[in-house]
Amino acid sequence: MTTVKLNPYAAAPRLMKTWTAMSEAVVDSLDSTIVDLVKVRASQINGCANCINMHTIEARARGESAQRLHLLAAWQEAPCYTARERAALAWTDALTRLSHDHGHAAAYADLAAHFSQEEQVHLTLMINVINGWNRIAVGFGLWFEPADAKAPA
Repeated sequence: MTTVKLNPYAAAPRLMKTWTAMSEAVVDSLDSTIVDLVKVRASQINGCANCINMHTIEARARGESAQRLHLLAAWQEAPCYTARERAALAWTDALTRLSHDHGHAAAYADLAAHFSQEEQVHLTLMINVINGWNRIAVGFGLWFEPADAKAPA
């Protein structure tokens, strides 16, 4: 079990406020189902328990099924995702694992077939945002406790 090493909001409040605002703008630019799947999938790849915990709870609250969330670890084999969702997940895998393999041409071709150019940029920014949050959470030992979360407005 990790312990909190540093509270980034207390240590660098101005930049964390800017980072959070940018993150929210990116989230608001895409369909919430795609956002939820991307957040959980990237967090699985990165081993970020904090973000997996947080984003599965949020996705369930928005109506995502437990089955689809559980199957994200093996999304390529699961028939419950749409072609558009599969394209987003493949792009998420390709960019999150960028250091392992630069052969993301097939993922991009599928992405281009299902997303407009503007949506491709939004999705790529979303993948960057969740990868950034994963690194902040893992690096500083953050933990989301659902009982402590504020109720939605």
